[in-house]
Amino acid sequence: MASVVIDRRYAGPPESGNGGYVAGLVARGIDGPATAVLRAIIPLDTPLELSASDGRQVLSGQGGGLIAEASPASAADLPPPPAPPTLDQARAAGLRYPGLAQTFHPICFSCAAARDEGDGLRVFTGQLEGAQPAVLAGVWTPHPAFAGPDGIIPGEIVWAALDCPGWYAWLVREDHSAGLLGTMTGEVIRHPRAGEPHIVMAWPIEGGSGRKRFSGVALFTAEGECLARGRQVWIAFPASA
Repeated sequence: MASVVIDRRYAGPPESGNGGYVAGLVARGIDGPATAVLRAIIPLDTPLELSASDGRQVLSGQGGGLIAEASPASAADLPPPPAPPTLDQARAAGLRYPGLAQTFHPICFSCAAARDEGDGLRVFTGQLEGAQPAVLAGVWTPHPAFAGPDGIIPGEIVWAALDCPGWYAWLVREDHSAGLLGTMTGEVIRHPRAGEPHIVMAWPIEGGSGRKRFSGVALFTAEGECLARGRQVWIAFPASA
């Protein structure tokens, strides 16, 4: 069992950890694809307990309340990503990022435009020209502040970078909802390096019902090599919520 603290730097909603970051943190002890489920609001600046149990990784509060858990998954659970655009096409799509015109998550570690380079990830994705509606793309150049001494970006940062684009695909499609990440199945095939531009993609997946929405996300090198991919389950809320 290990003690972990989700620093406020990694907030998504103002008083909860970024869902992708926490999902990736819990999944870090699992080799290969993993499915992480967020069970409760993720406390910030509070000691939490991360433990292994029956092949799962479990994050709980000091009182024992379940916060998140991760278990092994299959590559078959992950959607095949669309063919990536060129770097220039992705950069142009990122200029259509909805969060540049309207603030949705003002302090989110993944997508907030107000966060400085090296403080937030600043992953901005928008409609990809010539693609199906709500297929988004953008360019993300990981800052050295998020890398290890070898310049490699750890898995939880990759999962965080893929978090919010999955919801923006639905925001672009539906134009009226907000959402919280509930489940993410992800795989980091090869870790990205700091300072190199990468292409982020997101797209809606059919099949949701009620408040559930499904999304696919992927990370590519500038040359189009797929480094990571994921499938997300989002819980939709009216914009007024």
